[in-house]
Amino acid sequence: MTEPQRGGLATAFLGGAVGGLALGGAMVVAGRPGGAAVVWAAVTVLGIVPGVVWVVEAARQRRVGVDLIAVLAQVGTLAVGEELAGAVITVMLASGRLLEARASARAERDLHLLVDRAPRTVHRYEPDGSLAEPRLDEVRPGDRLLVRPGEVLPVDGLVEAVVAVLDESALTGEPLPVEHGPDEAVRSGTVNAGGAFDLRATTTAAESTYAGVVSLVEQARASSAPFVRMADRFAGWFLPASLALAGAAWAVTRDPVRAVAVLVVATPCPLILAAPVAIVAGLSRASRLGVIVKGGGALERLAQGTVLLLDKTGTLTEGRPTVAEVVTAGPLDTDEVLRLAASLEQVSPHVLAAAVVQAARRRGLELDLPTATEEIPAHGVRGLVGDRPVAVGKGSWILPDGPPARWVRAVHRRADLDGALTMFVAIDGEPAGAVVLDDPLRADAPRTIRALRASGIRRVEMVTGDRADVAESVGAVIGVDVVLAERTPAEKVEAVAEANRHGATIMVGDGINDAPALALADVGVAIGARGATASSEAADVVLTVDRLDHLAEGIHVARRAVAIARQSVVVGMGLSAAAMVVAAVGLLPPVAGAVLQEVIDVAVILNALRALGSGPRARVALDEPGSALARRFSAEHQVLRPDLDQLRVVADALGAAEPAAAVADVRRVHHFLAEELLPHEEAEDRALYPAVASALGGTDPTGAMSRTHVEIGHHVRRLGRLIDQLPAEGPDEDDIVEMRRILYGLHAILRLHFAQEEEGYLSLAE
Repeated sequence: MTEPQRGGLATAFLGGAVGGLALGGAMVVAGRPGGAAVVWAAVTVLGIVPGVVWVVEAARQRRVGVDLIAVLAQVGTLAVGEELAGAVITVMLASGRLLEARASARAERDLHLLVDRAPRTVHRYEPDGSLAEPRLDEVRPGDRLLVRPGEVLPVDGLVEAVVAVLDESALTGEPLPVEHGPDEAVRSGTVNAGGAFDLRATTTAAESTYAGVVSLVEQARASSAPFVRMADRFAGWFLPASLALAGAAWAVTRDPVRAVAVLVVATPCPLILAAPVAIVAGLSRASRLGVIVKGGGALERLAQGTVLLLDKTGTLTEGRPTVAEVVTAGPLDTDEVLRLAASLEQVSPHVLAAAVVQAARRRGLELDLPTATEEIPAHGVRGLVGDRPVAVGKGSWILPDGPPARWVRAVHRRADLDGALTMFVAIDGEPAGAVVLDDPLRADAPRTIRALRASGIRRVEMVTGDRADVAESVGAVIGVDVVLAERTPAEKVEAVAEANRHGATIMVGDGINDAPALALADVGVAIGARGATASSEAADVVLTVDRLDHLAEGIHVARRAVAIARQSVVVGMGLSAAAMVVAAVGLLPPVAGAVLQEVIDVAVILNALRALGSGPRARVALDEPGSALARRFSAEHQVLRPDLDQLRVVADALGAAEPAAAVADVRRVHHFLAEELLPHEEAEDRALYPAVASALGGTDPTGAMSRTHVEIGHHVRRLGRLIDQLPAEGPDEDDIVEMRRILYGLHAILRLHFAQEEEGYLSLAE
């Protein structure tokens, strides 16, 4: 039976119970108490029948369910002629079952998106050279296939003749495209990020890497341990205690009505109603924060998590190539090199081309439409931008033969240290510069990790398919306990299985390669804001906003909801236990007991509804005016950041360039600092920082950052005074040393300051 069908039956059950109870009441008013007793008896039987089924199901699963007491109480009310009490119990049972159907039923983890992502047909060369489109299951090893740009590789195979550029992030976590030359093995499930190429199939679809990932998900789901509901855990001790007290009352007084009265007030409605209400409220609260939790069981497990495993690409990082730096090698400045490169890249389907174009548009550069363009597979693209020949591509294609220039070695060295990629640019037939691209860390990632640790996460592991050097760098920045790099989907599953020994696990990921691990973890969390993926299907929790910090707040909401549910259960069962004692001594008849039980239910349900409220927030967030300011200054950071790198470039050139040119470069940098950067910093201190301080609370929470503004201004003024004091013949060696020291210092301070603001302040925007 599907979840919608179960929900429909629960709704019909409640409707019948409430309708019967109301009909009986109307008959009493009409002076027909005998008919009312018959109707209420029927309603009681309506509750007994499914109750017996639930009790049997629980017994088969070797657990004690909360429904046995209710069934015994209903049978007892019929035996002693207390039909109204039995009908009231049925209404309570039906209400609880409907709430449970909505709150605790796990969403079915079907693999529709995994299956849908795989192509249904492929492009296969026939013996006569024509192209056919057979079904995927008709592909056999040895077939030659055509893979067009943007298509998913249907099977594993070997690249033929050309170089294939593949986006492998879905399988490996590597965010940047990977080139594969002729006869290199490639895997299904990756995406063709370059031009069309031929693929020689080496497996069938059923034996491919992609099919193996699907199989891993299914195996992980099957091996997940069953979850015991909070209500059932409490029922384990409450059931025997209730039966013992009812039996004792009957044995001592020889009055079966007392035993029934005990069972009526012992009906565990705080378990049946209060816990589901609190859980439903928690689910609702989490969904308003962009955290979709697939059921009450998932919410309870999320609240219990102590070990956090995180994928890197797309989870801790942005998951897409971004221009980190533009390096020039000639008279053209960085904006002009980027503008010409981006103008040409507008016609390229390469995944890196989009990043270059986006970076140029963020800087407000006006792009021209190129002409006479030609894409050279595995090398790059060339054409005319205006009347200037421009080429963008690999260094081996752009750069002349011979020993690399100093600037080329510096670019390669920085790219290797940062795990970045480089694209070189030639203009008018000469190397003009390079564009460095990387996958930047999410601004909110370090702060989120700290918030998660504060909320009870004891161990944080990063599990990624990316290279070890890149993973170690990211892990050091965000402060994880363990870095597990270059892991396949199967090895990620092993990592989760190992982590399960340290405590309840929460696995966060966003790619196909994460789906098996998400299914095996106690709680799988998918970042699904960028579109439905296999990870969203395999996960218990989906973040519908592209922000990691909402996970910390989702865990906080889950723990608060579960705490309120537990509190409601304990208080409600304590009141029920007191009422059981009163009933056992004969001071509470069954009908009065049923009414009292309803009063207890209302009280605990009202308490459970507190989970709908926000409570103390785990995540600090700016209000709307503050968020608008944060977005404004974040956009200004995007504009200012490229010019920050010019401080280092100019400092590097001091002493090597002609003195007049060197001084001109320093004056240009100082003008940028004094006329653009300092006004930005002053505006932040005046407008943004008060809004942030209000959100953070405490005494002067932004004081340290304001002090950094003062230090930045001090060094900019020192640089200005030094420039004004330069002799007419140009700077001497001491002047150069001092200018270089100031520029390097400002570059380091500003990069750190920008990062701190983006992590601590700008990422607080809603």
